[in-house]
Amino acid sequence: MATRTPASRAGSAAQAPTPWRDVRPAAVVLLSGPEDYLASKAAESIRHQVRTAQPGAELVRFDAGTYEAGTLTMHASPSLFGDWKIIEAAGLAQMNDAFLVDALAYLTDPAPDVVLVLRHAGGNRGKKLLDAVRAAQATIVDCQPLKKDGEKAEFVTAEFKRAKRRIDPDAVRALVAAVGSQLAELAAACQQLMADTAVDVTAELVEQYYGGRVEATGFKVADAALAGRTAQALSMLRHALATGADPVPIVAALAMKVRAVAKVHGVRGSSAQLARDLGMAPWQVDQARREAQRFSSDALARAIRALAEADAQVKGESRDPVYAVERAVTVIALGDG
Repeated sequence: MATRTPASRAGSAAQAPTPWRDVRPAAVVLLSGPEDYLASKAAESIRHQVRTAQPGAELVRFDAGTYEAGTLTMHASPSLFGDWKIIEAAGLAQMNDAFLVDALAYLTDPAPDVVLVLRHAGGNRGKKLLDAVRAAQATIVDCQPLKKDGEKAEFVTAEFKRAKRRIDPDAVRALVAAVGSQLAELAAACQQLMADTAVDVTAELVEQYYGGRVEATGFKVADAALAGRTAQALSMLRHALATGADPVPIVAALAMKVRAVAKVHGVRGSSAQLARDLGMAPWQVDQARREAQRFSSDALARAIRALAEADAQVKGESRDPVYAVERAVTVIALGDG
Protein backbone atom coordinates (compact mmCIF):
# COMPACT_ATOMS: atom_id res chain seq x y z
CA MET A 1 0.00 0.00 0.00
CA ALA A 2 1.63 3.22 -1.18
CA THR A 3 0.48 5.37 1.72
CA ARG A 4 2.07 3.11 4.35
CA THR A 5 5.60 4.19 5.35
CA PRO A 6 7.55 2.06 7.82
CA ALA A 7 8.84 3.60 11.04
CA SER A 8 12.55 4.23 11.11
CA ARG A 9 14.74 2.36 13.54
CA ALA A 10 15.43 3.84 16.98
CA GLY A 11 18.17 6.42 17.17
CA SER A 12 16.90 8.76 14.45
CA ALA A 13 15.99 12.36 15.22
CA ALA A 14 12.40 12.95 16.29
CA GLN A 15 10.11 14.55 13.74
CA ALA A 16 7.50 17.26 14.05
CA PRO A 17 3.90 16.28 14.92
CA THR A 18 1.51 15.65 12.04
CA PRO A 19 -1.74 17.69 11.89
CA TRP A 20 -4.71 15.40 12.51
CA ARG A 21 -6.26 16.25 9.13
CA ASP A 22 -3.06 15.24 7.32
CA VAL A 23 -2.36 11.90 9.02
CA ARG A 24 -1.43 8.99 6.75
CA PRO A 25 -1.13 5.27 7.54
CA ALA A 26 2.33 4.35 8.84
CA ALA A 27 3.94 1.44 10.63
CA VAL A 28 3.30 3.15 13.98
CA VAL A 29 1.04 6.14 14.63
CA LEU A 30 0.79 7.77 18.07
CA LEU A 31 -2.33 9.82 18.85
CA SER A 32 -1.09 11.89 21.76
CA GLY A 33 -3.15 14.31 23.85
CA PRO A 34 -6.43 14.62 25.76
CA GLU A 35 -8.74 15.72 22.90
CA ASP A 36 -10.64 12.53 22.13
CA TYR A 37 -12.51 14.03 19.17
CA LEU A 38 -9.30 14.78 17.24
CA ALA A 39 -7.88 11.36 18.11
CA SER A 40 -11.04 9.59 16.96
CA LYS A 41 -11.11 11.50 13.67
CA ALA A 42 -7.44 10.74 13.02
CA ALA A 43 -8.00 7.04 13.73
CA GLU A 44 -11.08 7.04 11.50
CA SER A 45 -9.08 8.63 8.68
CA ILE A 46 -6.35 6.00 8.98
CA ARG A 47 -8.89 3.16 8.86
CA HIS A 48 -10.56 4.66 5.80
CA GLN A 49 -7.28 5.13 3.94
CA VAL A 50 -6.04 1.62 4.69
CA ARG A 51 -9.32 0.00 3.68
CA THR A 52 -9.50 2.07 0.52
CA ALA A 53 -6.15 0.63 -0.55
CA GLN A 54 -6.65 -2.78 1.12
CA PRO A 55 -10.40 -3.57 1.36
CA GLY A 56 -9.73 -6.81 3.23
CA ALA A 57 -7.71 -5.19 6.02
CA GLU A 58 -8.61 -6.61 9.42
CA LEU A 59 -9.24 -4.28 12.39
CA VAL A 60 -8.03 -5.39 15.83
CA ARG A 61 -8.62 -3.36 19.00
CA PHE A 62 -7.48 -3.82 22.58
CA ASP A 63 -6.86 -1.79 25.73
CA ALA A 64 -3.31 -1.33 27.00
CA GLY A 65 -4.53 -1.27 30.60
CA THR A 66 -5.99 -4.81 30.47
CA TYR A 67 -3.48 -6.16 27.94
CA GLU A 68 -2.34 -9.80 28.09
CA ALA A 69 1.26 -10.61 27.22
CA GLY A 70 1.81 -11.76 23.64
CA THR A 71 -1.40 -10.26 22.24
CA LEU A 72 0.35 -7.68 20.06
CA THR A 73 2.80 -10.22 18.65
CA MET A 74 0.00 -12.67 17.90
CA HIS A 75 -2.15 -10.15 16.03
CA ALA A 76 0.80 -8.61 14.16
CA SER A 77 1.94 -12.00 12.84
CA PRO A 78 1.42 -12.49 9.07
CA SER A 79 -1.94 -13.99 8.19
CA LEU A 80 -2.40 -17.03 5.97
CA PHE A 81 -3.75 -14.88 3.14
CA GLY A 82 -1.34 -11.99 3.58
CA ASP A 83 -4.03 -9.44 4.44
CA TRP A 84 -3.18 -6.11 6.04
CA LYS A 85 -4.10 -5.36 9.62
CA ILE A 86 -4.96 -2.23 11.55
CA ILE A 87 -4.19 -2.64 15.24
CA GLU A 88 -5.57 0.04 17.56
CA ALA A 89 -4.28 0.06 21.12
CA ALA A 90 -6.19 2.40 23.42
CA GLY A 91 -5.56 3.43 27.03
CA LEU A 92 -1.78 3.86 26.89
CA ALA A 93 -2.02 6.32 29.79
CA GLN A 94 -3.02 3.31 31.92
CA MET A 95 -0.84 0.68 30.20
CA ASN A 96 0.27 -2.33 32.19
CA ASP A 97 3.81 -3.69 32.25
CA ALA A 98 3.03 -6.49 29.81
CA PHE A 99 1.99 -4.02 27.14
CA LEU A 100 5.06 -1.86 27.76
CA VAL A 101 7.39 -4.82 27.27
CA ASP A 102 5.68 -6.09 24.12
CA ALA A 103 5.32 -2.63 22.55
CA LEU A 104 8.98 -1.77 23.11
CA ALA A 105 9.97 -5.03 21.47
CA TYR A 106 7.58 -4.44 18.56
CA LEU A 107 9.06 -1.00 17.83
CA THR A 108 12.44 -2.55 17.08
CA ASP A 109 10.94 -4.56 14.21
CA PRO A 110 7.43 -3.48 13.11
CA ALA A 111 5.49 -5.94 10.99
CA PRO A 112 5.48 -5.01 7.28
CA ASP A 113 1.71 -5.31 6.68
CA VAL A 114 0.46 -3.75 9.91
CA VAL A 115 -0.57 -0.22 10.85
CA LEU A 116 -0.32 0.13 14.63
CA VAL A 117 -2.28 3.06 16.08
CA LEU A 118 -1.48 3.94 19.70
CA ARG A 119 -3.70 6.21 21.79
CA HIS A 120 -2.17 8.07 24.75
CA ALA A 121 -4.38 10.72 26.36
CA GLY A 122 -1.65 12.27 28.52
CA GLY A 123 0.18 11.83 31.79
CA ASN A 124 3.53 10.35 32.72
CA ARG A 125 2.60 6.67 32.52
CA GLY A 126 4.43 5.00 29.67
CA LYS A 127 7.05 7.72 29.16
CA LYS A 128 9.63 5.10 28.22
CA LEU A 129 7.40 3.84 25.39
CA LEU A 130 6.55 7.36 24.22
CA ASP A 131 10.25 8.23 24.05
CA ALA A 132 10.88 5.07 22.02
CA VAL A 133 8.02 5.93 19.64
CA ARG A 134 9.49 9.38 19.05
CA ALA A 135 13.00 8.02 18.62
CA ALA A 136 11.68 5.61 15.99
CA GLN A 137 10.34 8.55 13.97
CA ALA A 138 6.82 7.18 14.14
CA THR A 139 3.99 9.44 13.02
CA ILE A 140 2.79 11.52 15.99
CA VAL A 141 -0.53 13.34 15.93
CA ASP A 142 -0.85 16.08 18.55
CA CYS A 143 -4.42 15.85 19.90
CA GLN A 144 -4.55 18.92 22.12
CA PRO A 145 -7.80 20.74 23.00
CA LEU A 146 -8.60 23.89 21.04
CA LYS A 147 -8.90 26.40 23.88
CA LYS A 148 -8.77 29.75 22.11
CA ASP A 149 -11.69 31.09 20.11
CA GLY A 150 -9.28 31.79 17.25
CA GLU A 151 -8.33 28.11 17.10
CA LYS A 152 -11.98 27.08 17.13
CA ALA A 153 -12.76 29.58 14.39
CA GLU A 154 -9.97 28.12 12.26
CA PHE A 155 -11.41 24.64 12.92
CA VAL A 156 -14.86 25.70 11.71
CA THR A 157 -13.43 27.42 8.63
CA ALA A 158 -11.40 24.32 7.76
CA GLU A 159 -14.44 22.05 8.16
CA PHE A 160 -16.40 24.12 5.65
CA LYS A 161 -13.43 24.51 3.30
CA ARG A 162 -12.87 20.77 3.21
CA ALA A 163 -16.53 20.30 2.28
CA LYS A 164 -16.18 23.03 -0.37
CA ARG A 165 -18.81 25.11 1.38
CA ARG A 166 -18.69 28.78 2.29
CA ILE A 167 -19.38 30.25 5.72
CA ASP A 168 -19.29 33.98 6.44
CA PRO A 169 -16.74 35.20 9.03
CA ASP A 170 -19.58 36.54 11.21
CA ALA A 171 -21.25 33.14 11.04
CA VAL A 172 -18.02 31.44 12.15
CA ARG A 173 -17.84 33.68 15.18
CA ALA A 174 -21.52 33.19 15.99
CA LEU A 175 -21.17 29.41 15.76
CA VAL A 176 -18.11 29.35 18.02
CA ALA A 177 -19.92 31.59 20.51
CA ALA A 178 -23.00 29.38 20.50
CA VAL A 179 -21.57 25.86 20.60
CA GLY A 180 -17.81 26.22 21.03
CA SER A 181 -17.44 24.79 24.53
CA GLN A 182 -16.92 21.20 23.27
CA LEU A 183 -15.07 20.42 20.05
CA ALA A 184 -17.22 17.39 19.23
CA GLU A 185 -20.36 19.52 19.60
CA LEU A 186 -18.87 22.24 17.42
CA ALA A 187 -18.00 19.71 14.71
CA ALA A 188 -21.51 18.25 14.86
CA ALA A 189 -22.97 21.75 14.45
CA CYS A 190 -20.83 22.28 11.33
CA GLN A 191 -22.04 19.00 9.86
CA GLN A 192 -25.66 19.80 10.66
CA LEU A 193 -25.50 23.20 8.99
CA MET A 194 -23.89 21.73 5.88
CA ALA A 195 -26.33 18.82 5.71
CA ASP A 196 -29.45 20.92 6.22
CA THR A 197 -28.61 23.79 3.87
CA ALA A 198 -27.42 24.25 0.32
CA VAL A 199 -26.59 27.95 0.59
CA ASP A 200 -23.73 29.93 2.06
CA VAL A 201 -23.92 29.83 5.85
CA THR A 202 -24.55 33.28 7.32
CA ALA A 203 -24.79 34.60 10.85
CA GLU A 204 -28.56 34.78 10.39
CA LEU A 205 -28.64 31.07 9.54
CA VAL A 206 -26.57 30.22 12.60
CA GLU A 207 -29.00 32.32 14.62
CA GLN A 208 -31.94 30.26 13.33
CA TYR A 209 -30.29 27.04 14.46
CA TYR A 210 -28.45 28.04 17.62
CA GLY A 211 -29.73 31.48 18.62
CA GLY A 212 -31.34 30.11 21.76
CA ARG A 213 -28.01 29.27 23.36
CA VAL A 214 -27.08 31.39 26.39
CA GLU A 215 -23.58 31.92 25.05
CA ALA A 216 -24.96 33.38 21.82
CA THR A 217 -27.27 35.69 23.80
CA GLY A 218 -24.31 36.97 25.77
CA PHE A 219 -22.37 37.76 22.64
CA LYS A 220 -25.31 39.62 21.15
CA VAL A 221 -25.39 41.84 24.23
CA ALA A 222 -21.61 42.26 24.00
CA ASP A 223 -21.73 43.14 20.30
CA ALA A 224 -24.34 45.85 20.92
CA ALA A 225 -22.45 47.23 23.91
CA LEU A 226 -19.10 47.38 22.09
CA ALA A 227 -20.80 49.09 19.14
CA GLY A 228 -22.16 51.80 21.46
CA ARG A 229 -25.81 50.80 21.06
CA THR A 230 -26.65 51.33 24.74
CA ALA A 231 -30.44 51.07 24.55
CA GLN A 232 -30.33 47.93 22.38
CA ALA A 233 -27.72 46.26 24.59
CA LEU A 234 -29.71 46.93 27.77
CA SER A 235 -32.95 45.82 26.14
CA MET A 236 -31.44 42.50 24.99
CA LEU A 237 -29.81 42.02 28.39
CA ARG A 238 -33.07 42.53 30.28
CA HIS A 239 -34.95 40.22 27.91
CA ALA A 240 -32.29 37.51 28.30
CA LEU A 241 -32.35 37.74 32.10
CA ALA A 242 -36.15 37.82 32.17
CA THR A 243 -36.31 34.59 30.18
CA GLY A 244 -33.98 32.76 32.55
CA ALA A 245 -30.49 33.43 31.19
CA ASP A 246 -27.70 33.17 33.75
CA PRO A 247 -25.79 36.48 34.17
CA VAL A 248 -22.45 34.65 34.64
CA PRO A 249 -21.95 33.59 30.97
CA ILE A 250 -23.22 36.99 29.82
CA VAL A 251 -20.48 38.70 31.84
CA ALA A 252 -18.01 36.15 30.43
CA ALA A 253 -19.04 37.08 26.88
CA LEU A 254 -18.61 40.78 27.66
CA ALA A 255 -15.20 40.10 29.18
CA MET A 256 -14.05 38.10 26.16
CA LYS A 257 -14.99 40.95 23.83
CA VAL A 258 -13.36 43.62 25.99
CA ARG A 259 -10.18 41.53 26.33
CA ALA A 260 -9.93 41.37 22.55
CA VAL A 261 -10.26 45.16 22.36
CA ALA A 262 -7.62 45.58 25.05
CA LYS A 263 -5.21 43.33 23.15
CA VAL A 264 -5.31 45.45 19.98
CA HIS A 265 -5.78 48.90 21.57
CA GLY A 266 -2.96 51.15 20.41
CA VAL A 267 -1.02 48.27 18.84
CA ARG A 268 0.42 48.70 15.36
CA GLY A 269 0.89 46.01 12.74
CA SER A 270 -1.00 44.12 10.07
CA SER A 271 -4.02 42.00 10.93
CA ALA A 272 -2.15 38.84 9.96
CA GLN A 273 0.85 39.74 12.12
CA LEU A 274 -1.27 40.62 15.15
CA ALA A 275 -3.35 37.49 14.68
CA ARG A 276 -0.19 35.39 14.96
CA ASP A 277 1.16 37.35 17.91
CA LEU A 278 -2.11 37.50 19.87
CA GLY A 279 -3.57 34.07 19.11
CA MET A 280 -6.57 35.53 17.29
CA ALA A 281 -8.04 35.08 13.83
CA PRO A 282 -7.40 38.01 11.42
CA TRP A 283 -11.10 38.83 11.26
CA GLN A 284 -11.19 38.97 15.07
CA VAL A 285 -8.32 41.46 15.01
CA ASP A 286 -10.14 43.61 12.45
CA GLN A 287 -13.34 43.59 14.45
CA ALA A 288 -11.59 44.36 17.73
CA ARG A 289 -9.73 47.24 16.08
CA ARG A 290 -12.99 48.76 14.87
CA GLU A 291 -14.46 48.47 18.34
CA ALA A 292 -11.30 49.85 19.96
CA GLN A 293 -11.74 53.16 18.12
CA ARG A 294 -14.50 54.10 20.58
CA PHE A 295 -12.22 53.81 23.60
CA SER A 296 -9.48 55.93 25.05
CA SER A 297 -7.10 54.26 27.47
CA ASP A 298 -9.09 55.69 30.39
CA ALA A 299 -12.42 54.49 28.97
CA LEU A 300 -11.03 51.02 28.38
CA ALA A 301 -9.73 50.94 31.96
CA ARG A 302 -13.19 51.93 33.24
CA ALA A 303 -14.78 49.15 31.21
CA ILE A 304 -12.33 46.57 32.56
CA ARG A 305 -12.94 47.70 36.17
CA ALA A 306 -16.71 47.59 35.67
CA LEU A 307 -16.45 44.05 34.29
CA ALA A 308 -14.26 42.91 37.18
CA GLU A 309 -16.83 44.27 39.63
CA ALA A 310 -19.70 42.66 37.72
CA ASP A 311 -17.90 39.32 37.60
CA ALA A 312 -17.42 39.33 41.37
CA GLN A 313 -21.00 40.40 42.03
CA VAL A 314 -22.69 37.86 39.78
CA LYS A 315 -20.64 35.14 41.49
CA GLY A 316 -22.00 35.88 44.94
CA GLU A 317 -20.72 39.21 46.21
CA SER A 318 -23.97 41.04 45.54
CA ARG A 319 -27.66 40.45 46.18
CA ASP A 320 -28.47 42.31 42.96
CA PRO A 321 -26.38 40.79 40.16
CA VAL A 322 -28.70 42.22 37.50
CA TYR A 323 -27.75 45.78 38.44
CA ALA A 324 -24.05 44.84 38.27
CA VAL A 325 -24.38 43.51 34.74
CA GLU A 326 -26.47 46.48 33.60
CA ARG A 327 -23.85 48.88 34.94
CA ALA A 328 -21.04 47.04 33.12
CA VAL A 329 -23.02 47.07 29.86
CA THR A 330 -23.70 50.79 30.24
CA VAL A 331 -20.05 51.67 30.94
CA ILE A 332 -18.89 49.65 27.93
CA ALA A 333 -21.55 51.05 25.61
CA LEU A 334 -20.80 54.67 26.58
CA GLY A 335 -17.09 54.30 25.84
CA ASP A 336 -15.69 57.83 25.81
CA GLY A 337 -19.19 59.27 25.75
